[in-house]
Amino acid sequence: MKLKFFGTGTSQGIPVIGCTCEVCTSNNPKDSRFRASVMITTDEDKKILIDCGPDFRQQMLINKESNVDILLLTHEHNDHVIGLDDMRPLIFKTGKNIPIYCQKRVGEEIKNRFPYAFADERYPGAPSFDLHEIENKPFTILNTEITPIEVTHYKINILGYKFKNLAYITDANSISDTEKEKLCGLDVLILNCIRKFDPHPAHFILSDVIKLFEELKPKQLFLTHISHHFGVHDIEDKQLPNGIHLAYDSLEIFF
Repeated sequence: MKLKFFGTGTSQGIPVIGCTCEVCTSNNPKDSRFRASVMITTDEDKKILIDCGPDFRQQMLINKESNVDILLLTHEHNDHVIGLDDMRPLIFKTGKNIPIYCQKRVGEEIKNRFPYAFADERYPGAPSFDLHEIENKPFTILNTEITPIEVTHYKINILGYKFKNLAYITDANSISDTEKEKLCGLDVLILNCIRKFDPHPAHFILSDVIKLFEELKPKQLFLTHISHHFGVHDIEDKQLPNGIHLAYDSLEIFF
């Protein structure tokens, strides 16, 4: 299987509009970050997208992807769902609804934000989705077993996802001991890390991630959902502890 980072940035993306900091004016492509999302390609070449934010159209074009078989949503914040309307070309091409797997709360928010996609009489150009409610227990789709990981994001419970011995978690600031048991000894763990310093009420910072790395002991840990406050890639990546890396857009991980 393969995971490709479609986006590794926060809700503002990088460069941030109007910002002239070292990161936002960097010429290194690794310092430009779309909103957080990944594409999983299964062993049978099926495409599982995790989150669909405002950069979805560009992400698909840049990465030369033309299909999404299913969409997994971590939660309902706009930088993770607002690109759903841009799935229309995929729906029109196949003539099939896009299946969306998410928590019940998230599904209700999707209906509220995209009511035209669920109307009894839809406009001919509207997107169409099939919502599938999931809970915090393993399920299998496309011959792929997926284990949800429940984490806390400020005051809501959201989901990360585990495939084989790789786990992807974004937008978390806390993980319970019970959920940590699912994450011990992974080959690859991907965690959000918004910045190096200054605690954040909704996201891990670097000290939090290092503690989890030492506790969970994955072979490799990649940071995502990174803000421009973290610093430029080529400098900061070299300063991270062995085994921890800054992810960047279009990075591929085979597992």
